[in-house]
Amino acid sequence: MLGWMGLLLACGAVRAAPAEAEVATAEEAITKVRAAARLLHDRGASSYADFNQRDSKWVWKDSYVFVYDCRKDRMIAHPMRPDLVGKPIMQITDNTGKPIFKDLCKAGNEARGGWVEYMWQKPGAGRLSRKVSYALAADVSFAAGIQVSAGVYDESIPIAELGKVLERMSDPAKYPAL
Repeated sequence: MLGWMGLLLACGAVRAAPAEAEVATAEEAITKVRAAARLLHDRGASSYADFNQRDSKWVWKDSYVFVYDCRKDRMIAHPMRPDLVGKPIMQITDNTGKPIFKDLCKAGNEARGGWVEYMWQKPGAGRLSRKVSYALAADVSFAAGIQVSAGVYDESIPIAELGKVLERMSDPAKYPAL
């Protein structure tokens, strides 16, 4: 016998919680953002289109990399929201009034990048969720102000804990993968 929960799941009345393998981690977000910044440095503006593809390596689990220009106030690439590409970003706020891109641009200008917390719609969830995105400036020839971000949807992880992950991953002795 399935039991009530099994029956509800089978009928589609209740959705199972996403498996842990389907949820992006802070480490993955940092790794993807750093790899994206390296690609932008190496290939320049010609690689912007790579980040607009939903089926690219820049979209994984429940997360994705997006690219924006803080100086020119424009979204450059966003695989989940193509309607934002080419549009101004500095006026975008979440439902609480938090200025998302003003904060991302500030965090991305830190030496190692930084984390910003805001409310955003999680892909496939159909509702707003707490998202914490890692932002990092990308050195692109002839284009100042370019940044790359990716986030994790987590209702409980404290920003201070994410700072520790970033610190650990920035130390080659503690994180030899870099």
